[in-house]
Amino acid sequence: MLKILTAAQTQLADKYTIENQPVRSSELMERACNAFVIAFLNKITDRKKNIIVVCGKGNNGGDGLAIARMLLSEGFGQLKVFIADFGQNATEDFNLNLEKLQILDANIFYLSQASDLQITTCDIVIDALLGIGLNRALNDEWAALIQKINNLKAYTISVDIPSGLPAEGDPYSNAIICADWVISFQRPKLNFLLPLSNAYIKKWKVVDIGLDENYIQSIASPYHWFWKGDVQQWLTPRQQFTHKGLLGHALIIAGDTHTLGAALICTEACHKTGTGLTTAMLPKLGLNALNTRIPEAMYIAPDATNIAFEKYNVIAIGPGLGTSNEALSLLKTTLQLPNKQLVIDADALNLLGQNPQLLNSIPQNAVLTPHIKEFDRLFGTHQSCWQRIETAFKQAVKLKVYIVLKNRYTMVFNPDGDCYFNSSGSPAMASAGMGDTLTGMITSLIAQGYPLEKAILAAVFIHGYIGEQLAKKMFSTSATAIIKQIPYAMKDLCAEF
Repeated sequence: MLKILTAAQTQLADKYTIENQPVRSSELMERACNAFVIAFLNKITDRKKNIIVVCGKGNNGGDGLAIARMLLSEGFGQLKVFIADFGQNATEDFNLNLEKLQILDANIFYLSQASDLQITTCDIVIDALLGIGLNRALNDEWAALIQKINNLKAYTISVDIPSGLPAEGDPYSNAIICADWVISFQRPKLNFLLPLSNAYIKKWKVVDIGLDENYIQSIASPYHWFWKGDVQQWLTPRQQFTHKGLLGHALIIAGDTHTLGAALICTEACHKTGTGLTTAMLPKLGLNALNTRIPEAMYIAPDATNIAFEKYNVIAIGPGLGTSNEALSLLKTTLQLPNKQLVIDADALNLLGQNPQLLNSIPQNAVLTPHIKEFDRLFGTHQSCWQRIETAFKQAVKLKVYIVLKNRYTMVFNPDGDCYFNSSGSPAMASAGMGDTLTGMITSLIAQGYPLEKAILAAVFIHGYIGEQLAKKMFSTSATAIIKQIPYAMKDLCAEF
């Protein structure tokens, strides 16, 4: 897994790399800009494009000047550079790159105020105004300049981060460049992975600029980025004499009269992910549907007596369960089971929100899988993503549970105070039943005996990975389509030695 850094930690990584490779700061900047230009050229090949590069006078502006020089050398002749000269002191590397650019007799213009930018149209804007060092709201001139750039309606590419957007934390204002593409250095910034970035970033790409990875991985950051390579190491192939009795028995407590689909989706996802045995507890009127859709699953009635809960390795509760008194009674019974691994989702979470006295009854290492609205019902209304992150850290540690906060880049918080961002997924997955599918997958991997944290992370990644693959051919995908692909995706990801 990769560490994700704050802005301050990234600056420390820059400093450490410069001091220990060793490499001059100007050489590191050259390396970063070369990586930017390679990514740029892979996407944009028409040398006749009308390009403007807007620069501040800090190191992000120095990046912009170096990028302009490299693009001119690549034959992009219709290029102009605008420098925001708003009283900011120029850095040494900015001045060095300005001298190099002036040698090429480039078209360079200074802006003493935002209104000096008289461009009304262009093909591409490269935004190099402000970098990750932003720590306060912008003054009126900067805000006005950003607004003028956004009004150009050109294809906008930001260098490392859209100007005005902090690397982490809530934005200081809405004076932020709206980037079509961000080419970011070494790591995604934390805010790229949160819904607040949706208004400012359409797509982003990370390029390696050669910062010292050993140092980065040694930094004490609670934020991690897990990806395909991690999951390939965790999944294990079936052994020759593996049988169903060695692959766990999962119980799915789900479904109500009008929401049986959630129960079926969760049960099928659990089965398709490879559980040895899967039992569904759902209303009796759903038995025919269960036998039709998942004949491999077993059934138990919610009102059955003398249920042998001890035979189940893991119990998932909540998808489509409803919030009736009967559902509440089932939840209370489940919470009181001794030494039982639980996955708590959907209506079970809503019931906990309605009955907060039950929160302290949640067993240690339970897995809670809320989406944003369920999270707020559970822990109170939040005004921002960062407020939710703060609460999720606090509650995961306090309750000693795992919280899977579902989103485009799903976050998994553990009882030790770590946060893992999932690298897979697609907006094509924004459809009903996706959470029920994920709950079934998590439950299945736990039942099969994978270490708890790896089971959660692997299920989250595989779920998103399938959606990502389907999105290459489908505008939107359904939970059923995801479920059908689970065994194939796991086979694809499972490295055999």
